[in-house]
Amino acid sequence: MEDSIYESGMAYHFLIKLFPFAEYIADFPVLISAAILLISFVFAGITSFILSRVLVRYTKKTKVQWDDQIVRALRRPIFWTMIFLGLLLAVYPFKFSKSTVDIFQSAAVTLLAVLWTGFALRFIRIVFRAMSRTAREHSLIRPQTRPLFENIAFIIVLIIAVYVIFRSWNIDMTAWLASAGVLGIAIGFAAKDTLANLFSGVFILADAPYKIGDYIVLDSGERGKVTHIGIRSTRMLTREDVEITIPNAIMGNTRIINESGGPYEKYRLRVKVGVAYGSDIDQVRDILMEISDEEPEVCSLPEPRVRFRAFGGSSLDLELLCWVETPEVRGRVLDIINTRIYKRFNEEKIEIPYSKHDLYIKEMPGK
Repeated sequence: MEDSIYESGMAYHFLIKLFPFAEYIADFPVLISAAILLISFVFAGITSFILSRVLVRYTKKTKVQWDDQIVRALRRPIFWTMIFLGLLLAVYPFKFSKSTVDIFQSAAVTLLAVLWTGFALRFIRIVFRAMSRTAREHSLIRPQTRPLFENIAFIIVLIIAVYVIFRSWNIDMTAWLASAGVLGIAIGFAAKDTLANLFSGVFILADAPYKIGDYIVLDSGERGKVTHIGIRSTRMLTREDVEITIPNAIMGNTRIINESGGPYEKYRLRVKVGVAYGSDIDQVRDILMEISDEEPEVCSLPEPRVRFRAFGGSSLDLELLCWVETPEVRGRVLDIINTRIYKRFNEEKIEIPYSKHDLYIKEMPGK
């Protein structure tokens, strides 16, 4: 039979140094264990009181709220850590074999790993939510990207916890890691398209070339409003109220025009119009400016302007440049302005020329 830890004297001398009174009750292991448990409960209670009363009262004076949540979350794991350590020390006075003590140690490490893993997950959630609430436009962690980074952090914490638990029971992880590597390679080949969409989704969420609510135009010509940005795909709603789902791998490798990007969301309209040669250019300018000023959807800043672009083949080509608040109203405002220009030109007898072709008959047939 293996020598016990107690008989070897290691635990005994440790307890004598830690608790001097243990020398007088050395022949009563139950009393020593009870004293150790009592002291561990006292220390756990004092620590819990300090966290719940003193530190919480201090953190309530700060401007942020996440530190209060962390202190409250820290109270439980610290309390039970002291209790578990007390239980582990309370085992030593008994004449258990080394293998039995190792089982107690492995069980204690497992319980502590589970306890602190729960705290780590809660800590990550609190910190990431606080960071997303105060995030700027181009911050890495924002409300849209927070779930992604939370899940990645959760996976890392769980992997570390599993590794610690396996090591505490002296389980060799080499075979498990080799199997996981082979399995990862097989999954990578089988789901390469899915993984491409996944990584592209991560880069899109991190780089933020567009966001939900933006109007974008793809290389293929589709234009619409972004309604969802997921890990696998992006969805956009066209002006025909048709929802298009595009894999993120395509979105990450195509040219995208973000009409809502830039310093502000305003969108510039270019209203092209041609008038006949001989028309009064100043009068045309005044009419176009008047129409833009009368339209409430047109922004006053930047100011509308008219540009004389070219001498066309059959017309003088002008362009009214004005801004609207969002790209969403582009089509409606353009329709209103074009209608008013046509009606106003008719009233002012300003000719809008169209392409004309003269046909000359050189010789009548049959002659």
